[in-house]
Amino acid sequence: MSKSLKRVTAALAYAGLAITPQEIGAARTAAEAAASAGCAVDQIAKSIIFAGASSGTAILFITAGGNQVDAALASAVAQEPLGKADAALIRAQTGFAIGGVSPVGLVNPTRAFWDPRLSGFDIVYAAAGTPRHVFGIAPDVLQRLAGATTAKFTVQK
Repeated sequence: MSKSLKRVTAALAYAGLAITPQEIGAARTAAEAAASAGCAVDQIAKSIIFAGASSGTAILFITAGGNQVDAALASAVAQEPLGKADAALIRAQTGFAIGGVSPVGLVNPTRAFWDPRLSGFDIVYAAAGTPRHVFGIAPDVLQRLAGATTAKFTVQK
């Protein structure tokens, strides 16, 4: 088991949740992840990271799989200009590699925002620290664990 997967599993257990991440195989898109997990594409809680131009920190946007983060809306929500987060910033801020960023088990406190579309489901699936693992969780619980603020920052693809 990878260190990242162990960290996510430990964070879930620390929160008192009996959730075991499941291996779904490599999924490069939300549609592939949804097909493997057996759910709707919007039930995939994507972790999108931007770099805050003023703060220099990573900012997490948790969005439904079928939605796309709109840069202008996201900048307004974050109250600072946003740029592309490179792999080094993402790894340093979250402890995860691109493709497996989980909204829980981050190594540093990270500002997070929540796509309200995710709240329309009984269960959503998020990356569990690797590109091959996800975990299912009630959206309100995931939002609370991520410390994410509900905001409008997406457009539908």
